[in-house]
Amino acid sequence: MPPIHVIAYFADDPTRIYQLLQWLPVLERLDERHPVGIVTREAATAALAQERTRLPVFLARRFPGLTGLYDELDAKVVVYCNNSMRNFQSLLDGRMLHVHINHGESDKQSMVSNNAKAYDRVFVAGEAAVQRHRAGLMELDESKLIRIGRPQLDLRPEPVLAPSSRRTVLYAPTWEGDAEYNDYTSVDVFGSRIVEAILAQEDVRLVYKPHPKVATSLTPAIAETHRRILERIAAATVADPAAGHLALVEGDILAVMPSCDAMITDVSSVGLDWLYLQTDKPILITDRYDDPERLRRNAPVSRCADVVDSGTIGSLTELLATRLVHDEHRIARAAMRHHYFDGVSVGESTERFLDEISHVVARRDSLVGVPATGEVASA
Repeated sequence: MPPIHVIAYFADDPTRIYQLLQWLPVLERLDERHPVGIVTREAATAALAQERTRLPVFLARRFPGLTGLYDELDAKVVVYCNNSMRNFQSLLDGRMLHVHINHGESDKQSMVSNNAKAYDRVFVAGEAAVQRHRAGLMELDESKLIRIGRPQLDLRPEPVLAPSSRRTVLYAPTWEGDAEYNDYTSVDVFGSRIVEAILAQEDVRLVYKPHPKVATSLTPAIAETHRRILERIAAATVADPAAGHLALVEGDILAVMPSCDAMITDVSSVGLDWLYLQTDKPILITDRYDDPERLRRNAPVSRCADVVDSGTIGSLTELLATRLVHDEHRIARAAMRHHYFDGVSVGESTERFLDEISHVVARRDSLVGVPATGEVASA
């Protein structure tokens, strides 16, 4: 078996594999410096990963199999893109250093948890993430927090939208989360009205790109509204085929954004990806809780956006029409981008990630007495 220096550990089922898939191109870059292997715990997840990457994919269904695999691989560093409960089975291995890399940068409450204390390093995007951890956790060793930007945003996927003479408005809601405290979706409270407000615009193409878990939601209100939105877009397409209205329930949203002129989204990583990549284009943020002070405090991006809540949803058609002509928040967005991403330019995040992983690999080797050549030091 060829050597593996870095393990990308992913313990969850295929419904969450989007968290890993967005990292694969970056991990393939890392593989050029330090050989990378993917370790999974579900057979269906392993199969999907194998379809999407040239990196070796390993399957360890049970804990004894995981420990045996780790003995065989003898890797140096493990990276984690989420906080799965089964991460703690991997964290039991004390021969490697453990790095949390997450799967996005967002203001969701789930972005900060005491799980961060279990890892040797926690890679974050920038100042906003540091402040989020400082405010949300007690006695966190902040030296663990390593600012790298957002490597996935250095990727340039091929655009998936056909060219259009119309202005394109993207509605990209998040899912309802796995607990009430982490529910930021607008689908069940504003979704249908947002779609109608966009369709009411003259010379506008609507693109509906929900979070992958919206399409598979078992929450009745989410599933029903998602179905109604799809039916409404289909009807609008029949009524005006030239408009090009589109619903995309699969695929990479980063391949959608470059062709869009404005976006309506929820508190999620999608809004911050837009802030980073499309800083000069309007963004509107929803607030299902109708709590503007809480939103401004917990989601700073809302301070440079228009907010869609129960008080503004009725005038969204007019507001959106105005923003497509006069974008009054543009300067504020540029400053806010720096708050979240420390002024990192496109392309720099990946290099920061690669360099920081190299530092962790070197640190691990120094701790176990492996010299820079990679050979085990003699006793």
